[in-house]
Amino acid sequence: MSESSGDLTASFQRLIANTGPLSLQHYMGESNARYYADKDPLGAAGDFVTAPEISQMFGELIGLWMADLWIRAGRDDYVHYVELGPGRGTLAKDALRAAKRYGLEPEVHLVEGSTALRDIQLEALPRAQFHHDLSTVPMEGTVLIIGNEFLDALPIRQMVKTADGWRERMVGFDERAAKFIPVAGTQPMDSAVPEDMRGLPDDTIIESCSGAAATMFEVAGRLNAQGGAALLIDYGHAEKRTGSTLQAIANHKKVDPFMAPGTADLTAHVDFATLAQIAQSRECKWMGTVTQGHFLRGLGIDQRAENLAKAAPQYAGELEAARKRLADDDQMGSLFKVMGLSAPSWPDGVGFA
Repeated sequence: MSESSGDLTASFQRLIANTGPLSLQHYMGESNARYYADKDPLGAAGDFVTAPEISQMFGELIGLWMADLWIRAGRDDYVHYVELGPGRGTLAKDALRAAKRYGLEPEVHLVEGSTALRDIQLEALPRAQFHHDLSTVPMEGTVLIIGNEFLDALPIRQMVKTADGWRERMVGFDERAAKFIPVAGTQPMDSAVPEDMRGLPDDTIIESCSGAAATMFEVAGRLNAQGGAALLIDYGHAEKRTGSTLQAIANHKKVDPFMAPGTADLTAHVDFATLAQIAQSRECKWMGTVTQGHFLRGLGIDQRAENLAKAAPQYAGELEAARKRLADDDQMGSLFKVMGLSAPSWPDGVGFA
């Protein structure tokens, strides 16, 4: 156990001993804040690999998607590229390089809280402006907003149906086992559960994410007011579901999310169905939510990989492996979803037919 994890574990133990079990939202939020504070978790030497790190094709196709939509919408001169949780800046670098070929050269705004990652992003994007959240991104000018594996790390809240009704799912500490465990809270929470779900069977778990909802509210409002488009890419579901999707990743493997808080990336599946409703409530155009494979094939990833292989035959095997990992159903292609949004007056983007 690292010193960082030990500090957080001891802090959680004291808090639980003094005030009772923590909400899962508190536990996840504090754990991820500690996890991301001062490290680079990406790549083979880190804990996980994201799509932009697998192949430049991913970022390039997103750049072409933005440029195509921007051109068809009228080529606004004052435009901002805004990325939520930009990792190492790889996606932005690849996307902006591809978009530049078609005249799209926006100002670059990165929403990132990690000091370690900001340093890496600045090397990739020397002209980037940094923000802790969307509130300080300019309110004037068209916005092109990208979020890849950003929403899944926002803290979730869970409710569990017990024999006594709905209760919030909390995190307690088992002294005998010396570990954190999920427990049902004592306060009735039926009023916090949608009416059409209250009659579900005992032990049913439902999730919500206020952070994702707030992000969508802000993104949709800006698109409606400023013009522009957004892509939100993450693993999740396009229709409402039940069950816990909380998981933890460390060293490229799933681990117990209740062990050593602060040392693993805690995530949960994104509820794209609810986010689509929020977007539409803000009078934002929802293009649709499709699988990543469907989206990338619509943008021509198969042809792009083939053309790159012809130009550099020595990399043909690597290109094909990357294409499969990004787009095939048995890899990232089906699990990951892509949501497209735009201002009401903007045209639809490619890949959502």
